[in-house]
Amino acid sequence: MLLLAISGLAILGLVFLAAIWAGSESDAAALDRQRHLVNDRLEDLVKRVSQEIQMIGAGYASFLAADPAVLEEKIIGPNRGSGASSAETFGKIATTAFGYNAAFLVTSSGELALNADAETARRFKWVRPLLQPLIHDLETDQPQPSTSAAKPSRVQLMRLEGRPSVAGVVSIKGASPAGAHEHGQGAQFYLVVFRFLDGATLDTISREQGLAGARYARTADQEHNEVAFQIAATGSGEPIGFIIWEPDLPGSRVIGRLVPVLSIAGLIIAGLFFALMGRLRKSLRELSASEHHARHLSVHDVLTGLPNRALFAVHLVQCLPDLAPLRRRAVIALIDLDKFKEVNDSYGHAAGDELLRAAVGRMSALIKPGDTLSRFGGDEFALLLPDLDEADNVYLAICNGIIDELSKPFQLNTGDAAVRIGCSIGIVVIQDASHPTNELLRRADVALYEAKSSGRGRLVEYDPCLDHRVEARENLKNDLRLLLEQTGEDPGLQVRPSAAHVGRLEVYYQGVYHGDGSGRLSGAEALVRWHHPTLGLLSPDKFIPIAEESGMILRLGEWVLRDAAQSAASWPAALSLSVNVSPSQIRHRGFESHVLSILSEAGLRPSRLELELTEAALFDIDERGQATLGVLRSHGIRIALDDFGTGFSSLSHLIQFNIDRIKIDRSFVSLLGTKAEGAAIVSAILGLSRTLGKATTAEGIETEGQKDFLVAAGCSDLQGYLLSRPVPLSEFRKKIDGVQVAEDRATMNVAAQTVSA
Repeated sequence: MLLLAISGLAILGLVFLAAIWAGSESDAAALDRQRHLVNDRLEDLVKRVSQEIQMIGAGYASFLAADPAVLEEKIIGPNRGSGASSAETFGKIATTAFGYNAAFLVTSSGELALNADAETARRFKWVRPLLQPLIHDLETDQPQPSTSAAKPSRVQLMRLEGRPSVAGVVSIKGASPAGAHEHGQGAQFYLVVFRFLDGATLDTISREQGLAGARYARTADQEHNEVAFQIAATGSGEPIGFIIWEPDLPGSRVIGRLVPVLSIAGLIIAGLFFALMGRLRKSLRELSASEHHARHLSVHDVLTGLPNRALFAVHLVQCLPDLAPLRRRAVIALIDLDKFKEVNDSYGHAAGDELLRAAVGRMSALIKPGDTLSRFGGDEFALLLPDLDEADNVYLAICNGIIDELSKPFQLNTGDAAVRIGCSIGIVVIQDASHPTNELLRRADVALYEAKSSGRGRLVEYDPCLDHRVEARENLKNDLRLLLEQTGEDPGLQVRPSAAHVGRLEVYYQGVYHGDGSGRLSGAEALVRWHHPTLGLLSPDKFIPIAEESGMILRLGEWVLRDAAQSAASWPAALSLSVNVSPSQIRHRGFESHVLSILSEAGLRPSRLELELTEAALFDIDERGQATLGVLRSHGIRIALDDFGTGFSSLSHLIQFNIDRIKIDRSFVSLLGTKAEGAAIVSAILGLSRTLGKATTAEGIETEGQKDFLVAAGCSDLQGYLLSRPVPLSEFRKKIDGVQVAEDRATMNVAAQTVSA
């Protein structure tokens, strides 16, 4: 194997050397060809100048022969005739049409033959000493007159005005005017032109010859990857400048592409030899690393890299035995992120993952190296502080610091948005190892639930009395389950004798009034109440969350809708019915069929029903839920957005879910008359609703001032304790009857007035 490796490397070395030699020869040939092309291009430029000045000189000669007075005007002065203007105009052709930088008509003595402006005279004065030798050579070597059309001329490369140039001189015969003695018949003139080789001319050469990055320099100051071509003066052979460019070297390109291939081939041959020797050791290392990685994944979270529940339990068990002997204590803190689901649903799982990593970074910055921060799953974390002094309350400062840090905005690159979440924390303090780990985690979970149910964004330390609350909550859940089982689909308010110990459900109705100031009733919102035998009258906030968590909300919501629909069917046709629904109901397969079936059985027109959803509920509605809402709206049922502006708001929901009504939350209405911001917020919501063509209902009206402002602002409907409290059906029927009687009396009065008239 060693001999084969050496032979292969030797062959590759020979190939590599041959490639370098061939590439060098190719580069030399390419560079020589480019130099010849540049030299040929300059020679072509000299020939072209020689041909062009012949044509320009012939034009001048025709003007001078046609109007001999042109020369006399130089002597006369500023009274210039048409001949001089024509001659000067023709002279400008050399600088515009032919691209020369300057053109002069000169006498044999080296003076300008025509009047010129100060700038032209100054320029000619500077270049005259350099151009005069060309005129002198042309006079000395001028051939005998002949019939040939070609005029004597000279073209040379030289430096003019500090720049490389090609200059040309052509002889012109002119006729002298009668009576003039300075110039006899057949006076001799010379047309002198020059063009700079840098600038536009160099750009043309670079473009035609493919010279990459061509530039002019007075000295050969090329970089290591550039070449310089010397421009020599025609007369003296002295360098007048250099054309510098980056040459096209095909050989180097080939070598550049071939070297990596050859290098890789050599490395492969060498690697094969060493690979055979190290294969066994490498396999052992890979096996060990794989085992270590698998062991790491088994006790760590993949997304955040934190310890998982299993490793957290190990650390907890390890710290418990030393607490009592050392008079130390430990703390478990369960941390649950608030509003994480809304962010995850709004901006996607990638944004949710980014948010989790950012939250972990903030929490990790607040704990010590010996503490354990673990992810239990989803948006739930656990913190173990294993070594605290008995009188040390630093854990409270750490947990409050976590709450403060997580309540600050998070800038998400994935969703390109800034979001706020927050967290709730449940704490249990451990004094000894008398309780198993499962019991300790249960206590922390009880404290966490208390923190979440009491308003979120806070921490609660475990107390034995919390167990009584949990027990009471479990009892209430069991009572609700038993109540729904016994109630069944019977919407009546009578309770069966066997269900007396769990109470009964009843639907209350809160009136909704027109916002035109007339005080007319426009409808009612159905609100369920639970008459509990020991706890009294329970409002929905006491048992609706329990129904949501335990999956009983579907049956409860269906019962409320059926009872309310049967009651509203006997109301006047102008009154509408509003019923709250949850995301679980919307997502449930066949929900739209159940709603339409209930309305059909009750005899209530779908156009009189309005389903209310909260802003938070919209984030839990998937495509199936959107389709369900679309079916309901197609049958005339209206959709209202409750608590507008208090949730994780998005104006796109007003369009995406085809919202028919916006309900202004009571928290904004309560600001009216107390804070200036209240009027601005309410007015903005009303203006937005009018622009989008949405109806509005203001909730929580408790003062006349609030009502008057909302009426003046154009709110569609009003609702609140000032107008009507939630009351049982029997009392609400009295309100309906009163409204009906008032309307009948108003109708009879109008009819009587009509008859009298």
